[in-house]
Amino acid sequence: MSPQASSSSKPAVSSVASGSSADVDIEKLLSREANAFQREMEVERILKAFKLNPYEILDLTEDATPEEIKKKYRQLSLFIHPDKAPHARAPEAFDLLKKAESELSDKAKREELDAIIFQARHMLLKTLALPTSTQDSDPRLKQLVRAKSKELLIDEEVRRRKAVKMNLANEGLEARKKEEEVTAKKRKAEDDVKWEENREQRVDSWRSFSNSNKKKKKSKVAILG
Repeated sequence: MSPQASSSSKPAVSSVASGSSADVDIEKLLSREANAFQREMEVERILKAFKLNPYEILDLTEDATPEEIKKKYRQLSLFIHPDKAPHARAPEAFDLLKKAESELSDKAKREELDAIIFQARHMLLKTLALPTSTQDSDPRLKQLVRAKSKELLIDEEVRRRKAVKMNLANEGLEARKKEEEVTAKKRKAEDDVKWEENREQRVDSWRSFSNSNKKKKKSKVAILG
């Protein structure tokens, strides 16, 4: 091969290499954009999930094991972490995930939640005249159970908030009573101090009054005499 032919082939190789590098850059850019889009979509899903059902927030079924709950939480919390997700409300979604994982990790809270969901399922199957052994294999049945669970969870939350409000009102009433008692005792103590401070003045007034009466009586006796 002549030196001229060899030199003419170099630009072609350089051009191919440049094109390949550009393709790789484009693929990386598209991958980053797709990843960012998926993170935003997951943030939106969490924000739209029913807040009183941690299973829905974590996108888990009610039979999830504690290990599966922790694993799913780690995956989602890393995926939509505010440092990685460009969504403006990523911090809010992150906090919802944390709260959901905390509630499902609390044995008492999870048992209470499961009991409400079980009740919703039982009520729904009874309404549909289906045996309690019916499996939730039908997506439509799952959707109906979730809707009924939502209804009962809202009712329970309303009752809870009313109870809290009533307790706060009672606590406020008790606090006002104690405050009134303290104020009354303070006022009585101040009155007692004032009474003691005016003792001498009252004694002097009484002495003056008594002496005045004695003088009047002597004057009447002298006149009659």
